Amino acid sequence: MTILQAIILAFVEGLTEFLPISSTGHMILTSYMMGIEKNSFVKDFEVIIQTGAIFAVLVVYWKRFLPNWTFYKKLFVAFLPTAAIGFAIKDLVNILLGSVQVVAWSFIIGGLVLIWTDKFFFHLNDKGRKTNELGYRDSVLLGLSQSIAMIPGVSRSAATIIGGLALGMNRKEAAEFSFFLAVPTLATATLYKGYSLLKHIETSHIHLLIIGNVVAFLVAILAIKTFIGFLSTHGFKYFGYYRILIGVLFLILIHLGVEFNL
Repeated sequence: MTILQAIILAFVEGLTEFLPISSTGHMILTSYMMGIEKNSFVKDFEVIIQTGAIFAVLVVYWKRFLPNWTFYKKLFVAFLPTAAIGFAIKDLVNILLGSVQVVAWSFIIGGLVLIWTDKFFFHLNDKGRKTNELGYRDSVLLGLSQSIAMIPGVSRSAATIIGGLALGMNRKEAAEFSFFLAVPTLATATLYKGYSLLKHIETSHIHLLIIGNVVAFLVAILAIKTFIGFLSTHGFKYFGYYRILIGVLFLILIHLGVEFNL
């Protein structure tokens, strides 16, 4: 992987991690377009640069992460279902990650769901429950919603946001809770990959990881701030249309016999 490729991948990660469009699918497509060989380091790189995205949330919402044990406990309770289900079906998830067709159809179906969501939950544009009004049962349900994103292409952000809307949260609060829940979720995956990478990391890889995290951090800050404003004004439908377009593109490439190195 070259420095330019690392920068582009990190840009894609920072841009798509918190949008309801699936960072996994975009990383697959971006890697294919740049002809990047998916060796063990590249796979680890794509996970570890999530650290930059995590710090973006902590910086943008630093006041929310000041010592607030009730908030932390609800966040932890919401994280538990993802951790438990992820551990239980990790082998199945790895199999699904090897199927670009699963990603493609997840994009299309997810796009249709977002378009439906935009209409069905229109009344929750600026009215609805806030994060501090959630109970522990709500936190568990949001964690279960996030778990659906273990299907590649679903989008962790979209699954959590829709779960929040189903619980009566307004768009902004649901989106922000998806950001908060990303912190323990992505941190766990990053630490796991980071520990594995330490066993075989090369000196030449370190600067790529540093550059990748810095780029992902800066882009994620911009993406978070822009997304909240766009969501309040335009809703989800344009993300839905975009997902369908990318899903169809994947299917066309598969039909043409393109092989994705996963």
